[in-house]
Amino acid sequence: MKPVIGCLGAGRMGRGIAVVFAFAGHQVVVVDFKEREAATFEALATEARAEIRSTLETLSRIDLLPAELVPTIADRITVVSRQEAAAALPRCDVIFEGMPEILGLKQAALAEASRLAGEGPIIASTTSTILVDDLAGSIEHPGRFLNAHWLNPAYLVPLIELSPGRLTAPEVTVRMKTLLEGIGKVPVVCAARPGFIVPRIQSLAMNEAARMVEEGVASAEDIDKAVIYGFGFRFAVLGLLEFIDWGGGDILHHASRYLVEALGDSRYAAPDIIATNMREGRIGMKTGQGFMNYEGVDLAVYRERRLAAFASALRAMGLAREPVA
Repeated sequence: MKPVIGCLGAGRMGRGIAVVFAFAGHQVVVVDFKEREAATFEALATEARAEIRSTLETLSRIDLLPAELVPTIADRITVVSRQEAAAALPRCDVIFEGMPEILGLKQAALAEASRLAGEGPIIASTTSTILVDDLAGSIEHPGRFLNAHWLNPAYLVPLIELSPGRLTAPEVTVRMKTLLEGIGKVPVVCAARPGFIVPRIQSLAMNEAARMVEEGVASAEDIDKAVIYGFGFRFAVLGLLEFIDWGGGDILHHASRYLVEALGDSRYAAPDIIATNMREGRIGMKTGQGFMNYEGVDLAVYRERRLAAFASALRAMGLAREPVA
């Protein structure tokens, strides 16, 4: 029997998560956790069901789902009102909270939901901004609570950032990872720090792109072309730290020093770990150690596999060309 999934909140995130789990064969209950008149709730539920159905139809049109399965998957999702939460939540094995990003509102909703659900279900907040330990105090039996940050659109982006707190039981993190891997997602675990992993990286990149427009470095269109066909193309295959190892941490060290001096801004400075790695000989693939360990790795085979992945990406973008004979 597949775990029953609860989505606390009937907004975009709750609906997206519902689609993901229903697609994978789970029964899902979406709980509209706001107090509403019956007629207002019915209007919202109708709209939520229509959006869920529309999302599934879109997945069908882009060849991720056979059209004949749309009704079956949609029927796995039930939308209920707050008045029905007391009956719905205890039936759930895992509950994802997706209320608006307001600390007090989330705390109140999690406190009430954890009381109604009983001590059995794992509860995860999908917050993108609030730390797990700022919410855990609201939960009855907080050992079953952690953050699970989904990236929009939840039904397409594979990554989910898991952030356990001081009180999170280790087995809860393991169970959540196993559940998410079982539906085809890629969970990563990070410490409870502001911004998780992806938001911290992308906020720097997005601000730098905007700053280059401001400085007249290039047009918005050309900056985005550079990101799609250069930055994004490479980092869809190589991770950022793997890329440092690929070229060598010494290259980043010297390039960073040049940018600091040329642009007169310390924001381009490399962190201390780059200089430390250089001193200790962990420069990357050429020394067998970097951020990753390459000891015993056949580097020629490794590089060729990465190049093959680049070639596949090039073909997917329609940019691979036949040679001229």
